[in-house]
Amino acid sequence: MKKTFPVIALLFSAALSATAAVLPAEKLLPDDTLAFFSIPDFTKARDTYHSSPQGRFWNDPAMKPFADKFMAKLQTEFLTPLEHDLGTHFGDYTNFLQGQLTVAMIQNGWQGKDKDAHDPGLVFLLDTRDKSPLLKTTLADLKKKWVDAGKTARTEKIRDVDFSVIVISTNDVPKSLKPKTATPPGAPEPMEDPDAKNAPKQQIYIGQVESLLVVGNSPKPIEKILAAMSGGSVKILNDQAAYSSAAVMFHDASSFGWVNVKAFVDIFLHRNDGSDDNAPNPLGFDPAKLVSALGFNGLKTIAFNYRSSPDGMQFNLMLGVPEAERTGIFKILAGESKDFLPPPFVPADAVKFQRWRLNGQKTWDTLHQIIADTSAANAGGVDIMLSSAEAAAKEKDPAFDIKKNLLGNLGDDFITYQKAPKTATFEDMASAPSLILIGSPNPEQLGNAIKLVASSFYQPPTEREFLGHKICTFALGGARPAAGQPAVNNSLSYTFNNGYIAISSDNGILEEFLRSGTAGAKSLRDAPGLADAAQKVGGSGTSLFGYSNENENMRVFLEALKKSSSGADPLSKFTTLAMLAGMNSSQPKLSDWIDVSLLPPFSQVSKYFYFSVYAGQATPEGLYFKAFAPTPPGLK
Repeated sequence: MKKTFPVIALLFSAALSATAAVLPAEKLLPDDTLAFFSIPDFTKARDTYHSSPQGRFWNDPAMKPFADKFMAKLQTEFLTPLEHDLGTHFGDYTNFLQGQLTVAMIQNGWQGKDKDAHDPGLVFLLDTRDKSPLLKTTLADLKKKWVDAGKTARTEKIRDVDFSVIVISTNDVPKSLKPKTATPPGAPEPMEDPDAKNAPKQQIYIGQVESLLVVGNSPKPIEKILAAMSGGSVKILNDQAAYSSAAVMFHDASSFGWVNVKAFVDIFLHRNDGSDDNAPNPLGFDPAKLVSALGFNGLKTIAFNYRSSPDGMQFNLMLGVPEAERTGIFKILAGESKDFLPPPFVPADAVKFQRWRLNGQKTWDTLHQIIADTSAANAGGVDIMLSSAEAAAKEKDPAFDIKKNLLGNLGDDFITYQKAPKTATFEDMASAPSLILIGSPNPEQLGNAIKLVASSFYQPPTEREFLGHKICTFALGGARPAAGQPAVNNSLSYTFNNGYIAISSDNGILEEFLRSGTAGAKSLRDAPGLADAAQKVGGSGTSLFGYSNENENMRVFLEALKKSSSGADPLSKFTTLAMLAGMNSSQPKLSDWIDVSLLPPFSQVSKYFYFSVYAGQATPEGLYFKAFAPTPPGLK
């Protein structure tokens, strides 16, 4: 009986190892990983999306006519031709998306040189969980199809695991993915590219380890991953100090990613250090000076994550630049930790708001130092411009000092907010009423300084009184609108009140600012849910805060789309969508794909949109940017 227990324990241990979960990305990837993105549980992430406001909005019955037409067009114009070219069906592979999905870039000895002996390693890892037997069969079928097509494939062992190695080039890109060019009627078809036969070739390694699909372009990174899986002695990403400082962000995240910025900076500097005579520096300046001036010497890593909860969705970004090494733009981005919520005078109907607690004088000094550290000549040019502006202003006020009267009066509070456009059209959306506020210890003196400097470039401003305040307006000029086009407001006005100088091209929002403080006026600061949402992104060290009324912004956007659907293609300006629609067409028309006339009235889908907030804060370890979108009340 005593001898039986060790045997049972051994068998039980073997069974556990055979069904053990795939290691997390940081314990699979080697320590020379440059960047990676990971979804720890694809099934869970897919369910999270379907239950999110965006997923529920897309699957709402009111969206069905629009969604069905888009998906049908996507299938016939893109997916079906691509499946035909590849000789496969994508639906056969979606079941493999079960567990962890990780994409990574490994340094693999790469130094960024044109004649480098090594290329960076690219790997794709997918845990298929209980679909492992099906994966094995599918990979064998794919290899057979590849060979039957007359293409090269061989088998190579990496740590006793068989990998299929195929050779591909740009010639193997499916026809449906190649952009088509319009051929005039009667013209001959374009000749085949004579360089196509000499296209660079790349080896792709494809293998399976238990339930894990492993795809890469180099055997060495794959070998390290397999060694980590088997418990071999290999340095992994989790052992790297630069990674461990960001790892706390990844706990319980639906997806996350990490970039070793320091390694990329070192590669960039090494590539441009002049050591390679055949690779002259094309930048025209010293790369080391630029990197140092901008502060990238102190930036170690970038990390980001996405989380979803019943309360809402949150995205976090960390710039790993320690406080002691924070220079250049990162010194500016840190800002100052002060009150960041909307001041009481910001109206409740503002659809966008941002407040950044920057010290204006220190920010200017830092920017000037960045320019000087990059190029003394450029810094001299800036100084000449300031001196010229000061000399022109002295003609009207001999006592004027640009550093004292203008730069010296910049405070530590910069605010912008925007109201809904006057009508739901793309033209009015581009010129929605907005206000810029610059905090100042002496806003009137700052306003006079702006007037003196601006008068050097434009005609002196007109002035008028409103509620005891002076409003100055500069006519900026500009081209006349084309026939039939609405007139463009080419003026800019400013005034001062409540310790701020206010600047806008819209007189209505400027006058509303001067009327702020009247009894009964509602403030954005008191908007339902805003304080709770701000706690999700704010905290000690917060210097930046923003708000967006997604419900109102989406309402205006959808109404503008529907209004423009009767004219020219309303989506032609959206180049990303145009690229997608144009993959199989020389003259894409997005309205064939995205029929905005089928969109439902916004009232039917408004419950899916609420508001979002974001904030930036500085800690001793780095700079953080956080964004949070509360779950709309109608979906709880």
